[in-house]
Amino acid sequence: MSRTDPDDVTLIGHRACAGQYPENTVGAIERASPHVDAVEIDVRRCASGEVVVVHDADLGRLTDAAGPVADADWDELRDLTVLDSAAPIPRLDEALDAAPDDLAVNVEIKEPAVASDALDAARGAANDVLFSSFHPEAMATLRNRAPEAARALLVADGDAERAVGAATDLDCVALHPPIDLATEPGFVAAAHEAGLRVNAWTAADRDDAERLLAAGVDGIVADRWDLLPGTERSSRD
Repeated sequence: MSRTDPDDVTLIGHRACAGQYPENTVGAIERASPHVDAVEIDVRRCASGEVVVVHDADLGRLTDAAGPVADADWDELRDLTVLDSAAPIPRLDEALDAAPDDLAVNVEIKEPAVASDALDAARGAANDVLFSSFHPEAMATLRNRAPEAARALLVADGDAERAVGAATDLDCVALHPPIDLATEPGFVAAAHEAGLRVNAWTAADRDDAERLLAAGVDGIVADRWDLLPGTERSSRD
């Protein structure tokens, strides 16, 4: 059944609404938080061991520096700014501290080895935290260390049977498919039948959001907070 009320859907700001704010930054989280139900942020480890909030493995697109994030110490990263802003790359604990307590946070684990450290960083957060990853081994690590931690398997392609099977084997609570997979006939129904929520990525415009609403997804991961029809959602209830 298609959803008819956009308020039934969880609106998740992709990289804290990367289409509107400097992605994955404290400032983006603060500015997006009045308008969304959750923010999605990406984490990986830098050379000195800190868990940092950055999507790319390499610094070149985001900053004036070059080279892998994994080769840069925190003392170097903290002085860099993201895109054309004055906003620095934050650590995960800093990003969580910036999120209001009633804002859910989706922490995407970009490297399997970061899973345990991301879990430790999030333990003190007041927020509801959902961990997601394309790496099944990251989900397995979290399941084994903290079965109560909410987990979502990211998938890029395939079919509903394989995706649902992989997510249920890992005791996930949700599947995160791309738009084209989420809107395939029967995908959302198969996930729901298995007890999984479906949060689809990444809506860039109103047409994307409309397609996902029609498919009956539970959450829309969006680059902007003003994509749901009839909403220019100015604040959360």
